[in-house]
Amino acid sequence: MLRMRSFLPPLLFTLAYAGISLGVTNSYYQLILTLVPVWAVFGLSWNLLSGYTGLISFGHAAFFGIGAYATALGQIYFDISPWLLIPVAAMLGGIAGLLIGFPTFRLQGHYFALAMLAYPLAILYVFEWLGFQEVTLPIKRDAPIAYMQFADPHLYTLLGLAIMLATIVLTQWIERSRFGMALLAIKQNEAAAEAAGINTLAWKLRAITLSGAIAAAIGGFYAQVLLVVTPQSVFGMLVSAQALTVAMFGGVGTVWGPVIGSVILIPLAEILHAEAGARIPGIQGVIFGIAIVCVILLAPEGLFWKLRDLLRKRSVSKPAAGETPEPAVANVTALKPTARQRAATGEVVLEVRNLSRSFGGLKAVQDVSFKLHKNEILGIIGPNGAGKTTLFNLLNGFLKPSQGEVLIDGRNMSGQRPHVICEAGIGRTFQVMRPFLRMSILDNVVVGAYVRARSDDEARKLAADAV
Repeated sequence: MLRMRSFLPPLLFTLAYAGISLGVTNSYYQLILTLVPVWAVFGLSWNLLSGYTGLISFGHAAFFGIGAYATALGQIYFDISPWLLIPVAAMLGGIAGLLIGFPTFRLQGHYFALAMLAYPLAILYVFEWLGFQEVTLPIKRDAPIAYMQFADPHLYTLLGLAIMLATIVLTQWIERSRFGMALLAIKQNEAAAEAAGINTLAWKLRAITLSGAIAAAIGGFYAQVLLVVTPQSVFGMLVSAQALTVAMFGGVGTVWGPVIGSVILIPLAEILHAEAGARIPGIQGVIFGIAIVCVILLAPEGLFWKLRDLLRKRSVSKPAAGETPEPAVANVTALKPTARQRAATGEVVLEVRNLSRSFGGLKAVQDVSFKLHKNEILGIIGPNGAGKTTLFNLLNGFLKPSQGEVLIDGRNMSGQRPHVICEAGIGRTFQVMRPFLRMSILDNVVVGAYVRARSDDEARKLAADAV
């Protein structure tokens, strides 16, 4: 019931927007109303990757342009209906996302952002070299519906709204699933997410594949709306900037952020472009630049998070004058040791053999060997700089050993990634705690429960039992 209730606001918003658009008779304003859901969907696709993982993409126009050109060229050369071409474009965008993501996710921070920027620019020059500087879609007067060429422009708006609603619902479902929890954990702290058993590379690849598919699909629809495709209009830097801007302005990492950003910025930019574009070329870029500056100064995480935090502060009830707040009662249970400590058994659960790690000429860990038996507590002691942290990073997969073996239940796990070692039964905490700050305490525990749970419901049950 709660999940169904969460889908009601986007449905009501879509219906209200559709009602407003049906009352508009000016064709230019109607086009603007169509472009709002287009850029909202594009912003949602960007948000699915960058907003939830924190890896900023400056190159989402690559997927958008692939979808636009796939739809246009498919009609020109193969006479295929866009109703079929748009799903095909989505598949191509997903494949492109997978091919781009696999090598690029090896980079972090600004290196990742700059690498993503190179893809649409490279594809832009390829399409110009191939002679597709301006592609005009053929007019199909004999079968306009089959080729998505509606006489009534309101139908484009309604179709765009349907795509936007489907994308919002999909994003909401992802937010509440293991998929979304994994992405948010990666954004908050990728090392802690990996240590909790999350295969960060696999989830990021899923995110960019789905993100590329959505961006390509809406790019294909955009080509149908304008009936003209040029490399600059679909692969240009301003295209990627619009996706980033509407999401950042409205609020990254949330469903409503790109929608809020599109509703405010797209009409403003389009109207100013129509009124003053001849006198001030590139005014759209100016608007988006000003929007980014305003967000950085006034609401760094976007309007959605700013408004939500303000509402939460106001909703915190204060005790009335003269009223003494009830003291908080802590429910504390004394933990009695079971016969002090259970006797260690002969079963070896962790064995380290001649483990060493060098950093250049510095030998941080050298020929360390020990065995940990079941029910045994073993401490590693030593002065600062002795290599304790390095040893733990070797045991958990954050560092690869120069030599030696780490055996978990008899299996050699040396050099495995942290999530694999976590799944094998070896977890870790950090000296400085690394909670996922944008998650509740329960959701923090849920992330760890996914290692053993087979479904979202099972993970939440395990987490509730632990809390």
